[in-house]
Amino acid sequence: MDFSFAFTPDLIAVFLTLFVLEIVLGVDNVIFISILASKLPKEQQARARNLGLTLAMLIRVVLVFFAGWIITLKEDVIVLWGMGFSWKDFILIAGGLFLVYKAVTEIHHKLEGAEEEHGAGGKVAQVTFASVLTQILLLDIVFSLDSVITAVGMTENLLVIITVVVLSFGIMLFASRFIFAFVNKHPTVKMLALSFLLLIGVFLVAEGFGVHIDKALIYAPMAFAILVEALNLIYASRKAKREQRASHAVQLRPQYPGVDESIAVSAALTKGPDAGAVGLSRKPVAGAETPRDDDERAGLG
Repeated sequence: MDFSFAFTPDLIAVFLTLFVLEIVLGVDNVIFISILASKLPKEQQARARNLGLTLAMLIRVVLVFFAGWIITLKEDVIVLWGMGFSWKDFILIAGGLFLVYKAVTEIHHKLEGAEEEHGAGGKVAQVTFASVLTQILLLDIVFSLDSVITAVGMTENLLVIITVVVLSFGIMLFASRFIFAFVNKHPTVKMLALSFLLLIGVFLVAEGFGVHIDKALIYAPMAFAILVEALNLIYASRKAKREQRASHAVQLRPQYPGVDESIAVSAALTKGPDAGAVGLSRKPVAGAETPRDDDERAGLG
């Protein structure tokens, strides 16, 4: 495990890339915790949300140390097809396949998934604080896995990884409303981040099989893609301003069947003193205004 810290171009590129990925991909974690918390009575929502968000950050840091210990196990434990595999190789292959699966699945759900009416018909099950907190814990672990695997796959410097995890999650806690509004308004940013996950997953699988790829071959396409996306957003914004019209982004499909996203989405996007909260706050999520039927649909990033 590497705890050294030196300002090199490669390290700065890793830090900035991880930071952007953590922010964009982590916003779903924050919003969905709010969705689960919104099922509770108003007086319990803030407590469940704040506890869930705090646990999410702690789980990520613990997983970073655990993954950091695993990748130090470089001794071959088995030989297959004439190649030696260590525990590090196995975790890289498994982690890479997980990222590829998650990225492809989420892209499919966002673009091709079937529309579903949430909460239509059926009897609403009674939820308790313990059951919601258990769901939040499981959700934190699932969301943290791709975050940590991505970070460890890009660098073995734990100081950089932990700094990025804590800093990005801290920003999400207090600025989740604005981050979600931006990602929801520009869903191509989310698709770009998922494409990065797919690229990193393939890179990890290759590393696990002993194919060493220069990481500059990953950073350069990422940097170029981010530059192109930034230019596209600036161009679209200026064009809409010249034509004096509102720009309309592609609407992604809701991903989570069986839950009502509208409450948490409204809490993230609604402005005003009575609006609900999705970050660390004493306000209940259900304090947000319920969107009208004729409002434009907004999904999770």
